[in-house]
Amino acid sequence: MILLIGFLSTIGSSAYSQDESNNTFGKGIQLVASDSSFSMKFGLRFQSLYQGSLNVVTDKWNDQFLIRRARLKFEGFAYDPSLSYKVELGLSSRDISGGDLDQHGNTSRIILDAVLKWQFRENWSLWAGQTKLPGNRERVISSQKMQFVDRSLLNSRFNIDRDIGIQLHHSSKIGNQAVFQQILSVSMGEGRDITTNNIGGYDYTLRLEYLPFGEFTGGGDYFGSDLKREKSPKLAIGVAFDYNDGAARQRGQLGAFVQGSNGNQLSTDLSTLFIDTHFKYKGFSFMGEYANKQSSEQVFVVLDDFSTLKYATGNAVNLQAGYLVDKSEWAIRYTQVNSDDLAYSSLKEETQYTLGYSRYIVGHSLKLQSDLSYSDKALGDNLVTFRVQFEISF
Repeated sequence: MILLIGFLSTIGSSAYSQDESNNTFGKGIQLVASDSSFSMKFGLRFQSLYQGSLNVVTDKWNDQFLIRRARLKFEGFAYDPSLSYKVELGLSSRDISGGDLDQHGNTSRIILDAVLKWQFRENWSLWAGQTKLPGNRERVISSQKMQFVDRSLLNSRFNIDRDIGIQLHHSSKIGNQAVFQQILSVSMGEGRDITTNNIGGYDYTLRLEYLPFGEFTGGGDYFGSDLKREKSPKLAIGVAFDYNDGAARQRGQLGAFVQGSNGNQLSTDLSTLFIDTHFKYKGFSFMGEYANKQSSEQVFVVLDDFSTLKYATGNAVNLQAGYLVDKSEWAIRYTQVNSDDLAYSSLKEETQYTLGYSRYIVGHSLKLQSDLSYSDKALGDNLVTFRVQFEISF
């Protein structure tokens, strides 16, 4: 009995004690080995979203609450600071859904990133593993650091997402301040968490970026809003081209596998061009993107229920701007998506207008965001959509 009382007392005192560290909010928990042989930063974040949509034709209102994203992230270096790593895991249903296919081993797609980065020379690094491809800027910007509640229609229809392979990164200065960056990637072409053999050929991506006024403060070319309030104008111009040889999925790395009811797999070569720009100055920010995706063959599958599987080909433009005052920002966005051929493309013409408001309590680590959108559809009923979401990131 005396031992039991002592044990319970120890638990009680531990429950009300606390450990203090030098870690700060939004920067994760950081550890470094005593012999400096490795480091690890651990982070947790999630987004809680309310979304409601009004069909302007039928006056029907549909809404939902959901955990939009929930992520665990680990990063640091191993053995030597020149050898770094990143692992990111998805926990929400939206993060891991879609894995109930043979190509994913009929399991959930939990792994988002698992990549090793070796800086073998100054301004040169080689990446190997699964991570985001160097496609459009909006996609490469973390979902934690967006200017609106979520990314645009351009991104959802055209982005090339994540894949498994290798990437070569290089950066150099031109003159006194301009920066020129290049990324070359060779990957499998079917997207993340694939367990089967390569279906088509490989995927090749090249991205070039030019920053005429030098680097943005704190990497600001890859997060939404001018939270750093750039004291001088900063501009980034990017061009990316992706060629997916023998693409088996509707959008290359994303979408359904284009298979008939008998399991017969179709493929076509997909070519995607991205052109984007990002500008920031004294709280004002502007980002523009253009995307164009084409296929080498016009093919589609008709299923037993007479529905079809088509490749997503066409073009889109997205323009967005915002102005930050103190910790609050109003932003506007215009997006237009067009199909190149209604008979062979899964895309439908759609134009969306969005007004957004964000309150950055602790930057992108603790914020409340909302937006109101009007979607004008060439085929289908127009929609008015309202969303509000909070993000917390440790």
